Amino acid sequence: LQKLIHLLQATDDPLIQEQALITLSNSAAFFVNQDIIRNLDGLSVIGGMLSDCVPKVKEKALNALNNLSMNIKNQEEIQVYITQVCRNVETAPLNSDLQLAGLRLLTNMSVTSDYHHKMINSIPCFLHLLSEGAERTQIQVLKVLVNLSANPALTRHLLRAQV
Repeated sequence: LQKLIHLLQATDDPLIQEQALITLSNSAAFFVNQDIIRNLDGLSVIGGMLSDCVPKVKEKALNALNNLSMNIKNQEEIQVYITQVCRNVETAPLNSDLQLAGLRLLTNMSVTSDYHHKMINSIPCFLHLLSEGAERTQIQVLKVLVNLSANPALTRHLLRAQV
């Protein structure tokens, strides 16, 4: 895992980055690896890939963070990327794998109300995706909206959002 994280830091080759991110994502399916990746500063390295200009690299980074977000301590570190993830969801092509990867991560990060306030500005986008997206996009957006709707503090934002 340490070598994969170092490889991500050392290369600019998108194909190598994608493969390393896929391997880290698969490794994160095991809880013990989630802690190891966090302790090796892997979350910030993977999070840094969200600003990459190659959509596939962003998508693979989102998938890895999604798997890593199943851990509360990891969520505390991943939450700094929520605004950027929302921006990626808004600017990604409609129904793209990149958009869906971002929505999946936002679903996990919105299970508790701890980070809902970081998603408020994206509510109009979520509603737009609900209206315009394909079925799989709609389902993923609904998961995020259901999580947000469980927070009474967001009721006003949800009901007043311009679509």
